[in-house]
Amino acid sequence: MDYTKIFTVVIMEENQYKWGVVIIACMAIFIIVLDSSAMNVAITTLVVELNTTLSAIQGIIAIYALVIASFMLLGSKLQDILGRKKAFLIGLGIYACGTLTATLSVNATMLLIGWSILEGIGAAMILPATTTIVGSHYSGKDKVTAFGIWGGIAAMGAAVGPIIGGIFTSFLTWRLVFGSELIFVIIIFLFRNRISESVPTLKWKDLDLVGAVLSIVALILIVLGILFLTRPENWGSVAVLIGSGLVLFAIFLLWQRRRIKNGQEPLSDIYLLKDRIFGLGILNNFITQLPLAGFLFIIPVFLQQVTKVDAFTTGLTLLPASITILICSLGGAKLSSRLDPKYVLMLGFFVAALGTFLLGGVFTVSARPTDIVPGTVIFGIGIGLLLSQLTNITMSAAGDDQETDAAGLLNSFKNLGYSVGTALIGVLLLVGIFYGVVAGVEASGQTGNMTKAEIEGGVFKYVEKMQTGTPEVPPDLVPYYSQIIDSSISSAMKQAFNVLSLILLLGFVSCIFIPRRRTT
Repeated sequence: MDYTKIFTVVIMEENQYKWGVVIIACMAIFIIVLDSSAMNVAITTLVVELNTTLSAIQGIIAIYALVIASFMLLGSKLQDILGRKKAFLIGLGIYACGTLTATLSVNATMLLIGWSILEGIGAAMILPATTTIVGSHYSGKDKVTAFGIWGGIAAMGAAVGPIIGGIFTSFLTWRLVFGSELIFVIIIFLFRNRISESVPTLKWKDLDLVGAVLSIVALILIVLGILFLTRPENWGSVAVLIGSGLVLFAIFLLWQRRRIKNGQEPLSDIYLLKDRIFGLGILNNFITQLPLAGFLFIIPVFLQQVTKVDAFTTGLTLLPASITILICSLGGAKLSSRLDPKYVLMLGFFVAALGTFLLGGVFTVSARPTDIVPGTVIFGIGIGLLLSQLTNITMSAAGDDQETDAAGLLNSFKNLGYSVGTALIGVLLLVGIFYGVVAGVEASGQTGNMTKAEIEGGVFKYVEKMQTGTPEVPPDLVPYYSQIIDSSISSAMKQAFNVLSLILLLGFVSCIFIPRRRTT
């Protein structure tokens, strides 16, 4: 069977089917976002099969988005040196190597290298290229529609991820989540000629290596500092890591300003951030990703630890929210033709905050998976509305000669938000569980002959193993400790979702300062 002919029916020549380019770009986006949402439902299986911990998996998920964010500005600038098509295809090749490595992983370290590092670096080259490929190929209303499709497919990847991950994990193997992505990579390579090349505008000597190192190290230190909050014994290093990261990021900004003033090519045109629409667009992209990442990480933890459901049921529980995000992200573009995008964003943040607020009240020890569905759907409506507007609003503030820098900054901050969201909300959950378990055990009087240190180490290690195996406590105390752990997780979930509500309300307030759409 000639598969090339089959796909040619779908991806036609430009004069026959103008959406062919955006479809190719969207396939690349789809596999990148699929990983983040699909693997979250496989947490328990990953912990068992790779003999690792919940914190380790949290770190791998966060580092995947962190590597994308850290290398995004460099990946974006490489388009100007290599041309956007070549940068896109090189990134796709690196991503394919990472996907293959992740598929064959035998431990957490191998998964980290394949998924978080290699896939992350590949994605950092692919994402900005897809943004400029779409932006340069379309104009006017077609451009708005194309970015709507682009955002919608990205949302689709996140939407179908949990159920795909659940099916593969429960009935086949989680490795197929990564392995199936190779099919998309092959299809994209087959139709690479549909993508137009750009003429390189820079040479290698123009690349700002100092700026690249400063930005990469700064972001890595900040997120690692947040991840170190998971355990109290690491707290002494947190301030050093985050503080050093913030200082280096400030130096990076000063370095960029200096290069611009001296007429040298910067890693990124940071003066874009002075534009109110672009700056607020970047901020709101970052804010939106925080609760989305936290939501997708901690709900599977609750479902699999407290309600004891498998990966498939976890994905099924998240499916209504996923479908809602997809529908609203696609339909939201039409809504902006009747309602100013500013107000669509405000509505999105408010509805999403309402959803997280309602969810905070349903996480009890006796909760069933169906109990959380109404709140997740409301949350999904809000997130879908936000995703439908943010890319186009942000990119509309950049001129044609600024598209590469704008795409790099946009995707960098979006992925930084996802990484920080996974790290921060995950830390809030784990710290809440830690103190809840210790306090609960001491209050119960069921300590046996265990010291406080043994309780902290043994019982929390059981939580880190997603309550698989046997806790390091006397057998007669296991039922008491399981109840205390479930109660602690439920309480920590409520606190985490209250924080998510506050973050979303912050986004609502920030939208007040976005200028209304100009009318002509």
